[in-house]
Amino acid sequence: MTDRPRESVWDYPRPPRLEPTSSRLRVVFAGETVADTLRGFRLLETSHPPVYYIPPDDVRLDLLEAAPGPRSFCEFKGRATYWTIRVGNAVAERAAWSYPEPAAPYYPIADCLAFYPDLVDACYVGDEKAMPQDGSFYGGWISSAIEGPFKGGPGTWGW
Repeated sequence: MTDRPRESVWDYPRPPRLEPTSSRLRVVFAGETVADTLRGFRLLETSHPPVYYIPPDDVRLDLLEAAPGPRSFCEFKGRATYWTIRVGNAVAERAAWSYPEPAAPYYPIADCLAFYPDLVDACYVGDEKAMPQDGSFYGGWISSAIEGPFKGGPGTWGW
């Protein structure tokens, strides 16, 4: 449990709010630290746990390759590019995404990377391992500081 006050995702705004976070963010896959930053951002949107974005300077870009396949479009941030993580023989297909040209007011996350916690070994907010948001589309990180219910699971798409 964290010493921070708990936040309800139902208090988050729509459209989403982008804000810097002072929390240390880490992503681990196949025994390698893929990302580690104290300069991340979190995107807060009604009914969703935070999505964390990590500056490319704090990501092991040598472990990432552009992922083939469709790109998605967010009505707020624009068109996303997807990334596959490769560490030796271990591969996490489309485990990260970025917005090369995000719409305003999301310019600060241009080229920053977000990671799906369910496709890597671990994502950490501070020293706490985050849990993945349900559903294969969303990439929120659930920590003990966040309260739901969360969009993403069965029956929640219409929220």
